[in-house]
Amino acid sequence: MSDVCGDELVDVVVVGGGPAGVSAALAVGDAGAEVLIIEREDRLGGVLKQCIHDGFGVLQYGERLTGPEYAHRHVAALKCRQTQGGQIRVMTGAYLHSLRRDGTRWSIDLITSQGIQSIGTAAVVMATGCRERTDRQIYLHGDRPAGIFTAGQAQRLINIDGVMPGRNVVVLGSGDIGLIMARRFVLEGARVQGVYEIQSTVSGLARNVAQCLEDWNIPLHLGTTVTEVHGRNRVEAVTVCPVDGSGLPDHNAAERIPCDTLILSVGLIPENDIIADLGLPLDSSTGGPAVTQDRETQLPGLYVCGNALTVYDLVDYVSECGQAAGTAATRGATTARSAAAPSAHASAGPVETSGDIGQMVPQLLDLAADQPPVFFFRVKRAMDKATLTISRGGVQVESRRLTYLRPPEMIRYELRERAWAALRRNPGPISVAVEAADGS
Repeated sequence: MSDVCGDELVDVVVVGGGPAGVSAALAVGDAGAEVLIIEREDRLGGVLKQCIHDGFGVLQYGERLTGPEYAHRHVAALKCRQTQGGQIRVMTGAYLHSLRRDGTRWSIDLITSQGIQSIGTAAVVMATGCRERTDRQIYLHGDRPAGIFTAGQAQRLINIDGVMPGRNVVVLGSGDIGLIMARRFVLEGARVQGVYEIQSTVSGLARNVAQCLEDWNIPLHLGTTVTEVHGRNRVEAVTVCPVDGSGLPDHNAAERIPCDTLILSVGLIPENDIIADLGLPLDSSTGGPAVTQDRETQLPGLYVCGNALTVYDLVDYVSECGQAAGTAATRGATTARSAAAPSAHASAGPVETSGDIGQMVPQLLDLAADQPPVFFFRVKRAMDKATLTISRGGVQVESRRLTYLRPPEMIRYELRERAWAALRRNPGPISVAVEAADGS
């Protein structure tokens, strides 16, 4: 644990030691600035420490790594920078208590084993990740016995603590963690009665449906949900019902499924409670604040990256997002020392989305930036073919054909140099649209 104390001033503070936070800190360190990582757990790595399945790092490292392997490479790179004299420090076992803007700098209060400590900084990178929805947040009816876990809780119990949460399992929701845990339970000798998804389509990646359900003969029930939990001390059964087009259950077709464990994979929520208290509005589609392509929010010197910004499907994108935030935060910390330092938002314009775009970052474009922005977006519905158009003031600057678009899969789109130059040159509002093509 670092010996930071008092009202020490640090160039950049990164909150969160997962892949986004470590990537941000590496970018700050490589730029020659001082950075402090604040992590509430006793070691870095974030949720990757419990993700022992492979598939991580294909884009960044060109090979399939497990979560711990991916985290180890990032943490090893950070330690290497430290031994080479980099100004990177880590404070573990520290909880962010409050965050406030004091004049031209940010003040952070932390709860540590030594009490409350305060730090001042020119730039803050929030890499706090996301949390899972619970049974209370989906208004699940019935008893409240033991045996109800989120998919992430079950994953930690099995992979970190070596404890089996149950032996006869029902999975509610088809998010990626739920699909992966359905397979994990089978590998540990448990029986998985099935995965029940209220929507008509799966919310996880197609590869996880194939590798985690189909390869292991785990039933998938679309358009079906759990309506009630039964059990006095421990889960004994759940009631499942098909739903109509409005999502209302048909109780006449209810079925009682005996089980001792209910696993919930019903969505992830970006962890932004503290910055929401600053009066910063959150995007209803992403769960995070509106940001520029540098991940700067509408509050100068405050950056948000990784799953705290929007829930990504690949950790490689999370790391890329963290690196962008760290690089920009370093520039922001440098210019903030000047009272006349311009804010990126002085030249930022909002981006309007339309058509079949469900969510997108960035929501603001800093038009003074030299490098073309990279857009990350998801679509509302499945399309085999679609057209992406980017315009400003009614003038189209970019048009590309896209194929095989699915809501669970995030699309990374880097704007071309020529289109970026035209976008910066033309006046008027900026718009991005995706429209289905050829009857998709």
